[in-house]
Amino acid sequence: MTDTKDPAMTSLTRLMFALSVAILPGFAMGHDYKVGDLHVEHPFARATPTTAMTGAGYLTILNSGAEDDTLVAIEADFPRVMMHDSATVDGIATMTHVDAVTIPAGESVSFEPGGMHVMFMGLNGDPLEVGESVPATLVFEKAGRLDVVFNVEEASTDAEGHDAHANH
Repeated sequence: MTDTKDPAMTSLTRLMFALSVAILPGFAMGHDYKVGDLHVEHPFARATPTTAMTGAGYLTILNSGAEDDTLVAIEADFPRVMMHDSATVDGIATMTHVDAVTIPAGESVSFEPGGMHVMFMGLNGDPLEVGESVPATLVFEKAGRLDVVFNVEEASTDAEGHDAHANH
C-alpha cells in the first residue's frame, strides 16, 4: 500500500498543530492581558450586597521591561473609579486614595484584598453580581491604554466570616 497523503495537507496539519501549541498557553492563563512590557493577570471584582455604594477590584501587573512604568488611571462606567491602598495600624483600618502606582522594571505590583485595590464608586443600588463583568481601561504612563475586564467573583470572607470589603 502506498502513502497517498497530499503534501499540502501535511503542511496544513503541521501549521494547525503549531498554531494550537502557540495559542493554548494563552487559554490556559485565563483572562490575562498584555501591553508593551506589562502583563496584567486575572482582573476580578468582588460581588457586592444590593445596598453597597462601592465595589472593589483586584489584579496583578508584572513589568518584564527594563524601565519602570506607572499606572496613572483606571477608567470604567461608574461615576468614579479610584485606586486605594488599605492598611491597618494599631488595629485601625484605613484607606488612602492613590493617584498613581509605579510598576518597577522586572517586578510586579498586586492589587489584592487588604492592600492596594480599585474602587468602583457609585453603584447606586446596582450591585456587582457573580458572573457579571466590568469592562475597564488601565492607563499607563509609557505603555498606554489597555482594555481589560474585571470578572465578578464571589466575595471572600475573613477568618471571622465577615465580608472583607463590607465597610467600603
